[in-house]
Amino acid sequence: MKLAVVAGGAGFLGSHLCDLLIKEGHKVVCIDNLMTGHKKNIEHLLDHEHFTFLNHDIINPINLDNYVIHHIYNLACPASPVHYQDNPVRTIKANTLGVVNMLGLARKHKARILQASTSEVYGDPLEHPQTEEYRGNVSITGPRACYDEGKRVAETLFCDYKRMHNLEIRIMRIFNTYGPRMAEHDGRVVSNFIVQALKNEPITIYGDGSQTRSFCYVSDLIDGMYKLMNHDSFEGPVNIGNPDEFTIKELADLVVQKTGSKSLVTYNGLPQDDPKKRKPNISLAKEKLEWEPKVKLAEGLDSTIEYFKTICC
Repeated sequence: MKLAVVAGGAGFLGSHLCDLLIKEGHKVVCIDNLMTGHKKNIEHLLDHEHFTFLNHDIINPINLDNYVIHHIYNLACPASPVHYQDNPVRTIKANTLGVVNMLGLARKHKARILQASTSEVYGDPLEHPQTEEYRGNVSITGPRACYDEGKRVAETLFCDYKRMHNLEIRIMRIFNTYGPRMAEHDGRVVSNFIVQALKNEPITIYGDGSQTRSFCYVSDLIDGMYKLMNHDSFEGPVNIGNPDEFTIKELADLVVQKTGSKSLVTYNGLPQDDPKKRKPNISLAKEKLEWEPKVKLAEGLDSTIEYFKTICC
């Protein structure tokens, strides 16, 4: 029975990953400081004999010498603009000091380690769709740089630890993901629209709504993450996301339709450095991992809307 450490395991993605790992017969040590994660996401696992929760911030070193660790998944970082811009210095620390601490833990235990990177490493892309070879168009000094550049530095650290210490690494670049357990006020477009629609409040679109995103349902994303970690040789970086592209206005209209909402759409200015287009090229994931998403947006929104009905309305 392998033991996996999941940093950020009480968050939206991390909690779903913990579920899958337990289902697949792993022991799990979940690390989370609960700044953006929530204990309610993992409360159904707290009494499981193979699950351990540790309230800890990875910015600070951690000693897990009493465990034999096989895999480490590093998902510990605020992932929505509302949260990562609230304390940008802390966000950078999570992506530097925190990443170094997790890499050091992997080195000490001779464990394989996966970095949950992001499509934001591509910035406001000049290439569309984005391939893993694209080096990005990222602002160094803008309000999103703490996250975008932080994740780029994290990838660099992973590669340097591989070169210097022969560490087994895996890097996945996550594109917009949605599903149950998203936080109500996390500022992401899917959760924003659903909450506003359920409350019959104005649907707030930033920009003119023509900017595009590609939305991956959480079960598909976690499946890709698990396949990457357990691949014998392929280490990435690899895009994991859904290549079906929608405008933000199309998403808003679909949410209103599915919720039966009386909400009207309103428009505000586009935030600085907000990407105009976002769509993954997943050819590499198909080739190396035999992975591609299965859940269409219309289907995934149904279960996501039902979840939000239980927590906000």
